[in-house]
Amino acid sequence: MLTVETRHAVHQDHAKGMNTDALRKNFLAEDMFRAGEIRLVYTHYDRFTIGAAVPAGGSLVLGRVDETRTETFLERREMGIVNIGDAGTVKAGGESWTLERGDVLYLGRGAGAVTFEGQGRFYITSAPAHATFPNRLITLADAVKVELGETATSNKRIINQFIHPLVMESCQLVLGYTELLEGSVWNTMPAHVHDRRMEAYLYWGMDDASRVMHFMGEPQETRHLVVANEQATLSPPWSIHSGAGIGAYTFIWAMAGDNIDYTDMDFVQPGDLR
Repeated sequence: MLTVETRHAVHQDHAKGMNTDALRKNFLAEDMFRAGEIRLVYTHYDRFTIGAAVPAGGSLVLGRVDETRTETFLERREMGIVNIGDAGTVKAGGESWTLERGDVLYLGRGAGAVTFEGQGRFYITSAPAHATFPNRLITLADAVKVELGETATSNKRIINQFIHPLVMESCQLVLGYTELLEGSVWNTMPAHVHDRRMEAYLYWGMDDASRVMHFMGEPQETRHLVVANEQATLSPPWSIHSGAGIGAYTFIWAMAGDNIDYTDMDFVQPGDLR
């Protein structure tokens, strides 16, 4: 079963007047991981798409998606898949990969229909692509690791870069995930914006009672979303994206836009936030 929801881009002036329900409707994906289903959120932020496939021991096929008006979803797109569940299998283009928990699979433009099998909980990200690059399975051992932050500021963390220029080539998709170390809660501080790219965060590895306070909005016009496990936030280019959680959590970040320079961001110091 395939379900696709379309999210239109929101101007920052419009966002200023939104109440909690409107903010959640436009910027939070709450129910992507359903057993036996593929559920996608097709956005008008650089035509970026997020979603999930949960085969629950069976088999699910992602082929044609009407929103793209192409024969297959990946005809003119690339895809990054992260398994946040038990071991599962992904098949595409006559190839097959086994993904353990935390593994990332890159599928290049034209890979064809994608089949998901096993007990994986597959997080899907996708962006339009102008060229074809090889499919590749990237394990945590293959990722580039960057340690940032300090215990004193509660933001000590490890950034694992997977679909990233230091690891492999892609068109515009950049993806990795950040692990908070014990005692740290802030996933990035100081906050930042990058006007040339949009970004999406998937929060995972949390227990049922935990929540992340995800901060968004223009630096001088901030808002927040209360986010539970396996929920994702959409961050427009004009918005900060920073959060603090209750207990341990990991978040998957994925970006698309004008460039693939991970360091292309404009920091906003805490004293300048409102």
